[in-house]
Amino acid sequence: MKNINERETMAALPRACSDETAAVLFLEAQRWSGKPTCPHCDSEDVYQMKGRDGNRNKRFLWLCKACGKQFTVRVGTVFEDSRIPLRHWCYAFWAACASKKGVSALQISRMTGVSYKSALFMMHRIRFAMTDDHSLPEPMTGAVEIDETYVGGKPRYKGTKRKKMGPSDKTPVVAIVQRGGNVRAMVLPTVNAKNVKAMIRQNVHQDANLYTDESKVYHGLKKEYKAHQTVNHSKLEYARGDVTTNTVEGFFSIFKRGLYGTFHSVSKQHLHRYVGEFEYKYNTRKVSDEERITTAIKKAEGKRLMYKEPVK
Repeated sequence: MKNINERETMAALPRACSDETAAVLFLEAQRWSGKPTCPHCDSEDVYQMKGRDGNRNKRFLWLCKACGKQFTVRVGTVFEDSRIPLRHWCYAFWAACASKKGVSALQISRMTGVSYKSALFMMHRIRFAMTDDHSLPEPMTGAVEIDETYVGGKPRYKGTKRKKMGPSDKTPVVAIVQRGGNVRAMVLPTVNAKNVKAMIRQNVHQDANLYTDESKVYHGLKKEYKAHQTVNHSKLEYARGDVTTNTVEGFFSIFKRGLYGTFHSVSKQHLHRYVGEFEYKYNTRKVSDEERITTAIKKAEGKRLMYKEPVK
């Protein structure tokens, strides 16, 4: 049963997607939880600026008594300095978090009326907000599955036989999944033993049991971890008791369904943002849509993505 806060959030969200004042109030409630804080000095000694009619300022400004600076709910978030109305941001967050396989920028453009260019940049900012920082990850333990996949580009092989390898322009993505837990996925420049093992060492505890396929990039891991078992896909072996990579392949199946079914084509320089989006949604699969949306909005704080970064 949904708690009261979730019901209030779901009731307020549709109005926030159609009314600018409601959108501001909704985002302020999600970001500050009733305790407005200055993004410049972290002081709570702030107040709303009023117009001559006694209502809120048309720009929804706040003033900090400690540092004397003005701010809005936009400041210090991914939508800072954006001219796109906040009601469209609310809708984009809602659509991105509630759609299991994602929502395209073209669809956001149709539903909100903003240009495709603005919608695309808006969705890149939202994906940036969703993405977790993997610089100091908590090591995964227990049963951990690892696999790689290739996205986009030309076919990896010509014909039906693997021996006839053709030129490939595909981008490799490696994912590590703790069974019953979270996934960590990353775009790598190339899949080799050095790159993959460095990612595994950074994210997996040495007491973990590793499960992979028979790829040579995983050779030697048995010496570093508690156990390392493989399945031989070349011989059509996909499960041998607990030895399987079906969990991580399940993540890849949802990821590719989104890429090919919703986005159709994703360039290499933007792929890591889409990976971050699907990683976030997989890791929040056990919570309600309301909690997933509010968490994403809160994660937008303290992050900035300048226009020149995604388009360079």
